Amino acid sequence: MTAPNDVAAARPDTFHIHRYPAGLIDRLNLPGQRAVVVRPVLPQDGPAVQRFVSGLSLASRHRRFHVALRALSEATLRHMTHIDYRDHLAVVAQVLDERAGPQDDPVIVADARYVRVDGTPADAPEAEFAVAVDDAWQSLGLGRALMSRLARHARASGFAALVGDVLPDNRRMLVLTQGLGARTRPHPDGPGLVQVVFGLRN
Repeated sequence: MTAPNDVAAARPDTFHIHRYPAGLIDRLNLPGQRAVVVRPVLPQDGPAVQRFVSGLSLASRHRRFHVALRALSEATLRHMTHIDYRDHLAVVAQVLDERAGPQDDPVIVADARYVRVDGTPADAPEAEFAVAVDDAWQSLGLGRALMSRLARHARASGFAALVGDVLPDNRRMLVLTQGLGARTRPHPDGPGLVQVVFGLRN
């Protein structure tokens, strides 16, 4: 699998990737003899990301986006796939199928990302994180593995904290993040959300 530094040729909307983090490409073996390739998102992943989101259950989409959407708008899809890798990191888990050919569309079963929060101090920046896993691939350790990768990369990139908004009934995400060392605090917008915080500096 190659990772170009520039994704522009043959596209009407030239887009430059800032230092594509090829070091994040990794194979991850999961229970039940399942395997995925974890890799940073590319602009051409748009159709696969749209299929992934549309394939989530209504409950999983609501927990991820906090609204009852069925598909991503064109603007949101572009935001999720045209990543600068400076202020926005996004990785996906793609099903590893040894039988698939180079022309086969990727099957994405998880997405994890963080985006720098505007207005946080330059010497202690924070980023907002989000993770979603296909319903059929939950409870396999995939969310935990992706969250760990986000935290490691954010720490190495100089972020002071990862912050996420979680619905109070999303017990799975709350247990996962607390098991990784995150703390929770009341959300400034009220009890409809819980704020989860990963401190990345000692």
